[in-house]
Amino acid sequence: MYDEKAAELKGPSGNSVDTEAYSYRQESSPGQTNSRHSGSSYADSAYTYETIEEGNAFSRFIDSFKPINLEDEGFDTTGMTMAEKSIIASARHPLARRLKSRHLQMIAIGGSIGTGLFVGSGYGLALGGPGAVLIGYTLIGYSMLCVVNALGELSVQFPVSGSFNAFFTRFVDPSLGFTFGILYACSWLISFPSELIACAMTVQYWNQSVDPAVWVAIFYVVIVSINFFGVKGYGEAEFVLSGIKVIAVIGFIILGICIICGVGDQGYIGGRYWHNPGAFNHGFKGVCNMFISAAFSFGGIELVALAAAETKNPRKSLPKATKQVFWRVTIFYFLTAIVIGCLVPYTNEDLLTGDGIAASPFVIAIQLNGIKVVPHIMNAVVLIAVVSVGNSSVYGCSRTLASLAVQGLIPGIFGYIDRAGRPMVAIMFTNMIGLLGFLVKASAEGEVFTWFFSVCSLSSFFTWCAICFTHLRWRWALSAQGRSLDEVIFVSPLGTFGDYTGIAILLFVVGGEIWVSLFPIGAASADNMQFWKNCLSLPLMVVMIVAHKTIFGSWRQIMVKLTDIDLDTGRREIDVETLKQEIADEKQALADSPFWYRFYRFWC
Repeated sequence: MYDEKAAELKGPSGNSVDTEAYSYRQESSPGQTNSRHSGSSYADSAYTYETIEEGNAFSRFIDSFKPINLEDEGFDTTGMTMAEKSIIASARHPLARRLKSRHLQMIAIGGSIGTGLFVGSGYGLALGGPGAVLIGYTLIGYSMLCVVNALGELSVQFPVSGSFNAFFTRFVDPSLGFTFGILYACSWLISFPSELIACAMTVQYWNQSVDPAVWVAIFYVVIVSINFFGVKGYGEAEFVLSGIKVIAVIGFIILGICIICGVGDQGYIGGRYWHNPGAFNHGFKGVCNMFISAAFSFGGIELVALAAAETKNPRKSLPKATKQVFWRVTIFYFLTAIVIGCLVPYTNEDLLTGDGIAASPFVIAIQLNGIKVVPHIMNAVVLIAVVSVGNSSVYGCSRTLASLAVQGLIPGIFGYIDRAGRPMVAIMFTNMIGLLGFLVKASAEGEVFTWFFSVCSLSSFFTWCAICFTHLRWRWALSAQGRSLDEVIFVSPLGTFGDYTGIAILLFVVGGEIWVSLFPIGAASADNMQFWKNCLSLPLMVVMIVAHKTIFGSWRQIMVKLTDIDLDTGRREIDVETLKQEIADEKQALADSPFWYRFYRFWC
């Protein structure tokens, strides 16, 4: 054990030892009490990580899978409500805090760049036209800006296990936390095998002689191996993969602008396709169809907040990562929508009939202008993007399941944390479901996954709405308990205005999706089958909330009272008054800075 380094091993401050294998010990801080209103928090204990030095490398590797050793702190939970118990549990959940600022930055920048942008945007372009793509990305992009800023404020203040699904339980209602937590986990759970199939299909662009099941097996092993290295493995993989995706998108935008200006076989293009065949296809229905493609493209944008509990210093790194959302939306989606709208007419048949990468508007645009090498490069980028999303699927699902388990919302076995800080049972369960990727051999695999995704199709929109509403409840609770924003570490630049407008846009999008699902483009009458494929999650959410409230007998209180909301547990800073002074000093230092620096800090 490292006796001489005991003073250096700090947990709440984020300066924990960065070792590959360690055991865990939690020691009570001086003056810590069991009172929820005392100003202390159950997460304010000093975390001590001790390296495991005994034995050879193999034995240390085996020991890392053993359960983490938690000392019983003797908290008396008698008489506590379900919400209070879950708050304590999520705050004390011992996930490893090993993500650095650079990991979080790259997760924030590249976390949502995947097949939705590279391939799915082509489907939206075909059904709605370039105008619909631009409107869809703008509306969903703005709502995501609202969601992530709201989530960033909460996650910096409370970097607890499970992030937003724990916030739903804490600030709104445990039934809401259960429902949206399960559906969010399911969305990643289903995404994992579908991304494995996408990997196999992408490789077939180069070689169709190899059985796709072989490629599924290869990429399955790669993704599973990455996640066995814990959050550090996930962070390093995303740092590299996201970096490649970012370079590729920026490179395509530059190349696209050059082609629009006349570099290519077609000569000067300009806004030709916005006039002929036109900016819109299928009118307002075409725009509504683009919403799903846009939502799929932005999916995963909230992962940066989910990683807060495993970040060394969320107070410094998370606000920067949150502000990256603006640049993501502006550069990677707004500019991309304009470029592909100028380069590819929505009448191009490959947008709907092309297989895999052949349906990508990026590849189609390059091929139309006689550039032969770049499509292969783009295919490689799409493959990297798919692996990245598959990697995020295991991470997102396992951390959500672990948080739900420690809150007591699903069986406790899923909350098992080993000595390397990995939620190993949740990871293994996710990996097991990933074996569904071998359905690539089934003739009806497309239909199977369509129904799988119907379980959580609209749930993303409602989850994002719930995040904005939870942020509103947090602000209302501060006011109701006589507290102010002076103690809030990171204040959302959009404030409650962002919450109201974000909710309004997302509910409008949901209404549009229900309409086009019930009355699809080209259908003479209502299509019940298409409706259930797209909207099965809507009645399922209602059933889950009602069932949870009925089973636990919580109908008497629809939501947690504002005066009863816990505003302290889960903070890494103990002394609120000291924190207020630090925040005031930082604000004053910023106010004394030059205008250009204040402008930079507002956006970056």
